[in-house]
Amino acid sequence: MGTGHYFWAIFYFTSLCSASLANNAKINFREKEKKVLDQILGAGKYDARIRPSGINGTDGPAIVRINLFVRSIMTISDIKMEYSVQLTFREQWTDERLKFDDIQGRLKYLTLTEANRVWMPDLFFSNEKEGHFHNIIMPNVYIRIFPNGSVLYSIRISLTLACPMNLKLYPLDRQICSLRMASYGWTTNDLVFLWKEGDPVQVVKNLHLPRFTLEKFLTDYCNSKTNTGEYSCLKVDLLFKREFSYYLIQIYIPCCMLVIVSWVSFWLDQGAVPARVSLGVTTLLTMATQTSGINASLPPVSYTKAIDVWTGVCLTFVFGALLEFALVNYASRSGLNKANMHKENMKKKRRDLEQASLDAASDLLDTDSNATFAMKPLVRHPGDPLALEKLRQCEVHMQPPKRPSCCKTWLSKFPTRQCSRSKRIDVISRITFPLVFALFNLVYWSTYLFREEEDE
Repeated sequence: MGTGHYFWAIFYFTSLCSASLANNAKINFREKEKKVLDQILGAGKYDARIRPSGINGTDGPAIVRINLFVRSIMTISDIKMEYSVQLTFREQWTDERLKFDDIQGRLKYLTLTEANRVWMPDLFFSNEKEGHFHNIIMPNVYIRIFPNGSVLYSIRISLTLACPMNLKLYPLDRQICSLRMASYGWTTNDLVFLWKEGDPVQVVKNLHLPRFTLEKFLTDYCNSKTNTGEYSCLKVDLLFKREFSYYLIQIYIPCCMLVIVSWVSFWLDQGAVPARVSLGVTTLLTMATQTSGINASLPPVSYTKAIDVWTGVCLTFVFGALLEFALVNYASRSGLNKANMHKENMKKKRRDLEQASLDAASDLLDTDSNATFAMKPLVRHPGDPLALEKLRQCEVHMQPPKRPSCCKTWLSKFPTRQCSRSKRIDVISRITFPLVFALFNLVYWSTYLFREEEDE
């Protein structure tokens, strides 16, 4: 009898378990989600205009945690001082009014695509110029509601943000571009933004930029106080380093080549006026055109940039080479004029001497043939003061000359005649211009590379 009751009890329990499993297998969880959503978001049950309560249901400010995923950085404009970025923006907060039964862990979260169904933080990007959401193929946005009332809001957006730049070291500079997020209407008494613990900002791997390298990024807080109260603010600073190799190939090496080409005129004959003028003017115009192209890609600023110093000095060297030829040409022409005048004077003196000698000969012929001529002896008498003075002068002139210096020895290779002054100017320029340009390069690169390391 006891054994029979025991058998029937086991059979009854097995039947109940089978019925329960059959009922669970027939549960439609999508219907359950609908019922839960209607239950927590139904009319008269949830008001999206009221902010959530503070931590543990207190009357403190609502805490919203932020994290970002930088998908790409499209452009960084120097002339507009802005950059474009595409990112996935996420906010997470707790709203105890949205708690629901997860059916023993079967409902992990509820998903919404309409942001106006629940309360949303009034966050805005304070340094935004332009921005848009992505709606291809569907709006790239979702809201997840978890059983404990936690809400996760995620959206993909593209932003064009202002990035004030300091271009004093351009193109050897580093720039810091910020992304600022703040509350528009809720003060810190009602809403506080915090960075998500762990890794609040993530960047896509293999991020490639045409002229920059993203070195690092830093997160910080930037709360602002106004007449209407204090507002919570977050910021992330992106540190970009400009790639110098592009500017070395496109700007610095061509400028050096133009300066060196302008020195070719020092080796041309001073009489080759068309060649030297054409070379000087062509290099000057090319250098001016390159300088204008560089300035066209940069904003007009009130301070001097590193590239301005470089192009300005290179332009000065090219212009100096052209002025050097003008000086050579002037020296050559003045030397020829003086030489011609000297020849004319010598011819005139020769004619005068010839005329004087003819007059003297005619006077001698007219004199008396019996006239006598007295001849002074060439013997020096002792005690003659005039003879002693002449002897001292001869002794002074016979003293050995002093040894000249190296510079005078090198310059003595070129005669001091007027016609050779132009040649001397060319020879001096062949050495002076390269030496001064090399000295400028040493000072320039030492100064700006050292300042770049200080900024780093």
